[in-house]
Amino acid sequence: MSFGSASGSSTLADLSGDRELTSPPEDSISSVSFSPQADLLAVGSWDKKVRIYEVAANGDSVGKAMYEHQGPVLNVHWSNDGTKVVSGGSDKAGRIYDLQSGQSSQIAVHDASIRCVRFVTTDNSGQQMVATGSWDKTLKYWDLRTPNPVATVQLPERVYAMDVSQKLLAVATAERHICVFDLSNPGQIFKTIPSQLKLQTRTIACYQAGNGFAVGSIEGRCAFQYVDEKDQQTAGFSFKCHRDTPTNITRPEIKVYSVNAISLHPIYGTFSTAGSDGSFHFWDRDSKHRLKGSPSVGASISATGFNRSGTIFAYAVSYDWSKGHQFNTPDYPNVVKLHPLKEDEVKPRAMKKR
Repeated sequence: MSFGSASGSSTLADLSGDRELTSPPEDSISSVSFSPQADLLAVGSWDKKVRIYEVAANGDSVGKAMYEHQGPVLNVHWSNDGTKVVSGGSDKAGRIYDLQSGQSSQIAVHDASIRCVRFVTTDNSGQQMVATGSWDKTLKYWDLRTPNPVATVQLPERVYAMDVSQKLLAVATAERHICVFDLSNPGQIFKTIPSQLKLQTRTIACYQAGNGFAVGSIEGRCAFQYVDEKDQQTAGFSFKCHRDTPTNITRPEIKVYSVNAISLHPIYGTFSTAGSDGSFHFWDRDSKHRLKGSPSVGASISATGFNRSGTIFAYAVSYDWSKGHQFNTPDYPNVVKLHPLKEDEVKPRAMKKR
């Protein structure tokens, strides 16, 4: 299935007003995450550091804090109340940074790299725990008040991507498995669903309603999947994106790029994709319409995120390791850019009456 889109330059976002984040990381950027309570942005990097920036409405930014792992940082995430940042890395450690105390501490450990971290709420108390997904093929839950995991779940393969919304935790692993957890019973896999996409999963983002998720793969495709089989039959679909088809050529060669990041707009529920082709796009799932796309920024986009009010879109222009270490040259760009959003870029289109 393909998304509809008007033709012409009107479908391209204007990037001339985008601002660069002050004092960016010194190596590839793996993850960006905005606080749900303030305009603070956490950035994880292969330089082993997590940096936290304060971002003003006009795109000005200032560094507020920094802490370190002993290996590349692979993922970062904020607590619901905005007081803590959790991170996981190739040092097999999960760490928490407390904004009030200014201190970081290790709260999780695995037998291999921690690829994904998320704060989760498993009961009605509102007390948050941390879920960590690793290349050791396990998911662990951590109560910050105790040193040992409160539960360990064996997964079918290595964790590649993970996201949470409401009581839904979706864990995407190697071999195209997607393990769905109902956080009312977090210690058991609720169901395992195969990805609609044929090749390796790169990113996953749960819908705000907690009833499904969007998945992106290395094959330049995105899919909308639902937990309930009836919803999947009526509303699930996949589409091609982040592909380059040359024109005016007798036998065009289509270039296919990885979908590295999917982010959901916090107000409208529309979503973004970004990829190795160096572009990002905003999509309306319900009307199957591309709202806006960007021209290529000249390098891979490795991570993205919307701020809490949906007025700023952060995207990391950085090497994504898709071509191996030999292509991570010293002159490769390494910045986070802040794009001020216009309503027509992210607001759903009015549905046409039939």
